[in-house]
Amino acid sequence: MSIAVRRRVQLAVLLGPVSLFLAVFFLGPLAIMMVTSFLAPGLYGGVEWTFYPHNFGRILGFADPMFEDFDPVYIAIFIRSVKIAALTVLAALLVCYPAAFCIARLSERWKNFCLFLITLPFFTSLIVRLFVWVLILRQTGLVNEMLMSTGMIARPLDLIYTNGAIILGMVYVFIPFMFMPVYASVEKLDWTLVRASLDLGAGPIRTFWRIILPLTAPGIIGGAIIVFIPALGNFVVPAVLGGAKVMMLGNLIEQQFLAARNWPFGSALAMMVMSVMLVLLLVYVFASGRRGADAALNR
Repeated sequence: MSIAVRRRVQLAVLLGPVSLFLAVFFLGPLAIMMVTSFLAPGLYGGVEWTFYPHNFGRILGFADPMFEDFDPVYIAIFIRSVKIAALTVLAALLVCYPAAFCIARLSERWKNFCLFLITLPFFTSLIVRLFVWVLILRQTGLVNEMLMSTGMIARPLDLIYTNGAIILGMVYVFIPFMFMPVYASVEKLDWTLVRASLDLGAGPIRTFWRIILPLTAPGIIGGAIIVFIPALGNFVVPAVLGGAKVMMLGNLIEQQFLAARNWPFGSALAMMVMSVMLVLLLVYVFASGRRGADAALNR
């Protein structure tokens, strides 16, 4: 057996179980959901095996009025979810980007300690952490009590069950997902290029825009995608910190599957979310491949 064949066999043995697991437990349910999204909803739940494209028409506006009514509220929920996910990405980046530079310049001992602190929330249940924010943000919570005791406000502020509370909770949950890719790019940053730019007369702002930002852009883009994708479909944080006042796509999908028992419509909503995620991943992969090809040509 040649070396090339032996390597292929070893690769197949190593990747075979993982590929089989993903095919059965990821691609399989995804295919079931895709088929279900084109079926008619059952009268008392479940599905009827009839081709029924009006599930998507109910969302996008080409529903047949004899079967489904187009309701712009679904588009509004989709836009709100995209906006909240994008603001979550922006807020997480504003927190993690300077923190990554600060931690990257520390000694190895303190660097590892800070990285441990960033991953520490994973050791606690997500629900427990979110209900701590409920205790902090509610009208009788820590923030309102402190502001009222100092005389800054006369009555409690509505901090919880708002878009801001959801963004705060999502940033808190997804900070490690943003920090790690950004930190990896910052740690690999070639500081000799930064010093050369400053020595040649470029100011700090121009050095940042022309040197630092392009070199750390892969980490920023990777972190943004890793945060945006789960934030777009998240339903735990909006359910706890948004209550019934703020509806996002994840909550809508959950309601369609569990409360309304309209599995085809819930599947159509889920496929739309998956489509957005797939487009983002394809854009990222294409941009990474193009950037790698340009770097190879410039060598």
